[in-house]
Amino acid sequence: MVGATVSSYFDSSFTVTATKHLQDQYIKDIPFLKPVKGKQNFPCLKLMSFEKVKNRRKAMRWGLTCDKGQCQERVHKNGKEVIEVCKFKPTIKQVEENTQDSQSCHYYLQKYEALVSKHSLWNYPAFFQIMKFNKKLFEDYLDRKVSIFDEAHKIEDQIIQFVGLDIFSGNLDECNLNPDKYDFTDLDSMIQLTDDIAYSYAKKIKDIKESTAFQNNPDYELITRLERRYDKAAQAKIDIITDKDNFVVNDPVLDLNGNFRTISIKPIDVSKFANTFFETDYQIFMSATIDKPSFCENMGLEEEDVAFVDSQKSPFPIEHRKIDLLNIRRLSYGSTEEDELEVIKTIDRILDEHSNERGLILTSSVPRCQKILRYLSTKNTKRIRICHSRNNDGKTQDEVISEHANDPNGVLLSSSLWEGVDLKDDLSRFQIIAKVPYPNYKEKRTKAKMDKFPMWYISQTLTKLLQGFGRSIRSENDWANTYVLDTAVNNVFFKAQQMIPKAYYDVLGIENL
Repeated sequence: MVGATVSSYFDSSFTVTATKHLQDQYIKDIPFLKPVKGKQNFPCLKLMSFEKVKNRRKAMRWGLTCDKGQCQERVHKNGKEVIEVCKFKPTIKQVEENTQDSQSCHYYLQKYEALVSKHSLWNYPAFFQIMKFNKKLFEDYLDRKVSIFDEAHKIEDQIIQFVGLDIFSGNLDECNLNPDKYDFTDLDSMIQLTDDIAYSYAKKIKDIKESTAFQNNPDYELITRLERRYDKAAQAKIDIITDKDNFVVNDPVLDLNGNFRTISIKPIDVSKFANTFFETDYQIFMSATIDKPSFCENMGLEEEDVAFVDSQKSPFPIEHRKIDLLNIRRLSYGSTEEDELEVIKTIDRILDEHSNERGLILTSSVPRCQKILRYLSTKNTKRIRICHSRNNDGKTQDEVISEHANDPNGVLLSSSLWEGVDLKDDLSRFQIIAKVPYPNYKEKRTKAKMDKFPMWYISQTLTKLLQGFGRSIRSENDWANTYVLDTAVNNVFFKAQQMIPKAYYDVLGIENL
């Protein structure tokens, strides 16, 4: 509501949030925002026509979605190669003038309606994509007064998806490159690999276009795919060479036989790329879990240019959001088996105390989830549903949570539900923080970031922890008990005391600093 109030004060705005789930909440509560959702949410009319499917729900069930269709294709007409646009795709001018065909593509209709409207609602990937790659194409529609960035603590993770390069074994196979020729610990070698990938794709495109087989039976879908891969590799090479000291090569991921699977080259400091995405007159960054100095440092903002609003007190009664720091054992890479089992015993005891209520258990990794499940008592194991963004049985996060809602004493166990999930009211009356969610310092980028920005690591940990505290208390009338078992939480609060938002002081027993 704060974001909507600011948007309506100005005559035009972008609102950007983190997930489709949060977009749905906005759409429900704030109807003047025109949403933009991804292609996978819409049936492709072209594929429906080809497959002779008339029912759109059936098309969605069959996976005939817009992300699978071709919006434009290269075809031969009158002996020339031309780009042919899908007949169902409207132009943005048609939408602006309301002259589009009644059978127009629903994905482009909602996207263009959002662009021509005064107030629009985006997710981060869609918004960043248009600001980084399609700004000139839509420049007449991007002149807004204010941008509202919700879940602002996630911005760094979103920016990093648009800078650097992820290289997969499939890329090397497609380019006929031997991974053994490259040193995956050396940035210069990875720049060479990136250059070789770009060169290979460029040559492959040229060879295919000049081939007799292509002349007789052109495969334009293949060419388009190869061109996208070339563009990505070529741009990554430019970004990396321009500022080599700001990029790090993470350790390669290998398969069970020790063969190369994937490697990523990522920037340490994203602030140099942030200005690409923040161009309106005013930017409003909203989150309950950011502090001014570290946020400004990470986003490349001058502190004197930024006003910071820190709520002095939570509007939720303290008795509704109690946090018990039980200090059972310190869990880390050096923890003993005894430490781990003592924490799991305590989880079992808390589950017994809340035997008739739904709840949530948060920990730091999938293996820790499996270990908790393995050592819980039989009666409590039956209550558990492991819930991640992707699950082994193929169920989505939303599907698992829907099943949980129908189980009177079900408990979700996850390493990924620290944020972005709304377990309101009876969906969760207790939550257990089994382990403090430190970032993986063994990842090279994390280590490099810690060395360059010493407080970043603790800031990331605090942010995720505070986000976890809020999963089960969603309104002033809602309530849940929170139990923290890992004694490492005390170290986080001590080191990050200047970063803790004032709204948490009362529940954590912190006096004003």
